[in-house]
Amino acid sequence: MQDKPYLRTHPDVSGHFGRFGGSDVPPDIAHECERVLEAYLTIGNSYDFVSQLRDIRKHFQGRPTPVYYAKRLTDSIGGGRIYLKREDLNHTGAHKLNHCMGEALLASYLGKKKLIAETGAGQHGVALATAAAYFGMECEIHMGTVDIAKEHPNVVRMEILGAKVVPVSAGQATLKEAVDSAFEAWVADPVDSLYAIGSVVGPHPFPMMVRDFQSVVGIEAKAQFLDMMGVLPDNVVACVGGGSNAAGMFSAFIEEPCQLYAVEPLGKGAGRGLNAASLAYGHEGDIHGFHTMVLTEDDNVTPAPVYSIASGLDYPGVGPEHAYLHDDGRLNAAGADDEQTVRAFYALSRLEGIIPALESAHAVAFAIELAKQKRHESILVNLSGRGDKDVDFVYDNYPPETYA
Repeated sequence: MQDKPYLRTHPDVSGHFGRFGGSDVPPDIAHECERVLEAYLTIGNSYDFVSQLRDIRKHFQGRPTPVYYAKRLTDSIGGGRIYLKREDLNHTGAHKLNHCMGEALLASYLGKKKLIAETGAGQHGVALATAAAYFGMECEIHMGTVDIAKEHPNVVRMEILGAKVVPVSAGQATLKEAVDSAFEAWVADPVDSLYAIGSVVGPHPFPMMVRDFQSVVGIEAKAQFLDMMGVLPDNVVACVGGGSNAAGMFSAFIEEPCQLYAVEPLGKGAGRGLNAASLAYGHEGDIHGFHTMVLTEDDNVTPAPVYSIASGLDYPGVGPEHAYLHDDGRLNAAGADDEQTVRAFYALSRLEGIIPALESAHAVAFAIELAKQKRHESILVNLSGRGDKDVDFVYDNYPPETYA
């Protein structure tokens, strides 16, 4: 008798991926997490729910998104062949809507009236605001004031869609503080609201649930690449902050003979506060109700300040499944610094006519370096989002003439 597939056995019943994950939250939130878990395992696997979500993906989101061979980028490198899973073509411009529509649909079955979330780059906020508008729910998005200034176009989109954007000025005023604030708002009203977590982080069942909703990316990409090339890709690459896009992409390849690369933001260097590379520089610890690898202060307990040029990656922890897969040797920790990321941003824009999100540009940057090393191999990159939100920031701080 064969063992059950990986996705059916991970996480375990307590929400753990090995020693990572789990749930350590106050009793009232633990009760709501149990309600969400029960609903997900029952309603979320029902024919009506699955059929409705599949219809939404096809007719509202525009799925499936294509896999594209980046020939001019590949030729410019003279190395391995780079393919892109075009999540930038998913409605709202990123992968985030995949789990937002799933979470919002589940919230509607539970009779919730309000969706609450954090956002860094604003893509999750835009996606959840879109889902809330679709289902006729209230929406409250918590966002650090630093990111509000940096990602202004997405703030405007959220407000146009009817969401209330809550500025968060505590601490570094970026993604971690936005998560703290959103959690507090959910604790204040757990019965009528759902915290629609924006990544594969947080207490059980959210890492599992977000991964499963995002698995459509990997399922599509695997079938598309096989149809295109007749074989599986040699290498699969995705950027990782919390890691939702990577979890969805990797899910289809975990049990296949492919090398998986989680590309973290190396930022400006290896020192504390100069990057957000939890797998590379972190320690085991707890954050936002789960156990994972965390960038910490000298006490190895308190989450440290982090930095990334990409607002969606500046989180001091990583999804527990990524921590587990890396610890198990199945997932390779990789990285790209700011300079490599900006160069990749311009290279993809100019050679392929595709402006990537700065988050996705990290994955492209690493793929370019990997292609130089693996000249005869294929590299499938999850292009998790488009760069509309980033063009003003890049243009002002990294002007085009500097990257001619």
